[in-house]
Amino acid sequence: MKKRRVIIVTDGDEYARKAIEHVAKSVGGRCISRSYGNPTTLTGSQTVELILQAPYDPVFVMFDDSGFLEEGPGEIALLHVAKHPQVEVLGVIAVASRTHQSEWTRVDVTIDRFGEISHYGVDKSGIQELEVGRINGDTVYCLDQLDIPLVVGIGDIGKMARMDDIEIGCPITEKAARLILERSGSFG
Repeated sequence: MKKRRVIIVTDGDEYARKAIEHVAKSVGGRCISRSYGNPTTLTGSQTVELILQAPYDPVFVMFDDSGFLEEGPGEIALLHVAKHPQVEVLGVIAVASRTHQSEWTRVDVTIDRFGEISHYGVDKSGIQELEVGRINGDTVYCLDQLDIPLVVGIGDIGKMARMDDIEIGCPITEKAARLILERSGSFG
């Protein structure tokens, strides 16, 4: 049974959808556009079904909790997908948000809005923070429970003071995706 290679994105608003569709096409992957939503509306089972129907890898999937504390609908679906026997998670693009009192996750690296790779966290605007190896986010509560090869933290997809705008090709999001693909060794 061949596993489908997946990149998880912890954001699902309209900006994220446009950015991920663009980036998936740019790197030769597929985006499950129906996974967008704020909050996530697809169940984990429905999402896996769509992943298995995608014609080729890597498959980008979006999950969003819309501010629910702890495990909201996005994280419940994310956990189901990440633990599915036919899915291999190559990495996660973990998106920072303004939930400073609630959810955070460890990240392996971050990419700030200027495209700099660092071990410091980033905020929603893509500005480096003082905390090392973690970001605050909306749909990141469950990531530490999973064995994910690479978690890349970035600011708000498609935004970051227009430095990740679709008009300029979402360079920060694309850099995060390419870093995951490069480190996975699965793609050129």
